[in-house]
Amino acid sequence: MYKNIELSASLMCANWLSLKDQILSLEENDIDYMHYDIADGIYAPDFTMGSSIINTVKENTKLPGHYHLMVEEPMRLFENFDLNKNEIFTIHQETSKNLHRDLINIKNKSKVACAISPATPLENLEYVIEELDNVLVLSVNPGFKSQRLIPQTIRKIEKLKNLIEKMGLNITITADGNINKSTIPDFIKAGANILVLGSSGLFRKDATIKKSLEEIKESIDKVL
Repeated sequence: MYKNIELSASLMCANWLSLKDQILSLEENDIDYMHYDIADGIYAPDFTMGSSIINTVKENTKLPGHYHLMVEEPMRLFENFDLNKNEIFTIHQETSKNLHRDLINIKNKSKVACAISPATPLENLEYVIEELDNVLVLSVNPGFKSQRLIPQTIRKIEKLKNLIEKMGLNITITADGNINKSTIPDFIKAGANILVLGSSGLFRKDATIKKSLEEIKESIDKVL
């Protein structure tokens, strides 16, 4: 954690040919979470890693998992993951037929989070928000990496933060999508506590992980 902001490294955006070295670098530079994006090619138009790959990574890192399932009926896959109370397991509001039941089941094993896509209104969380530890707000459409930021989602984070404070809840907010040194101030000002870092912020072609994180922390310093 850096100045009350937690940083989550999106494994989908890592250099898979140098994955072991990059995991070591993430640990050495105090990343808070390893972020696992799971897409099924139906809800999100791409395929990413499955449980066997993720569990192999987990055996070789001390970083807790930050799961983000972009799949239809995500609880079909839930038992494939070895979870603990330090990890965050996130399912989408749009993909679960019985959202409340699924969130309660997750809560028995890990921190529970609900994700909402850019066009999904916050009102869709009205009757489950008290069950959540975290809300993940996607600032790009679910699926591919390296998408452009949808600026309206920053307003959504601000509205969500106000709602959480009004209700007196202890819920963190994750911002996910095009998080980098230029956009970080806006996300933090809006109320984000956890930043998912991908190809534009952390796994860059023009900088090492260490250099990227130095610039990210400088960006956080401007706000805090």
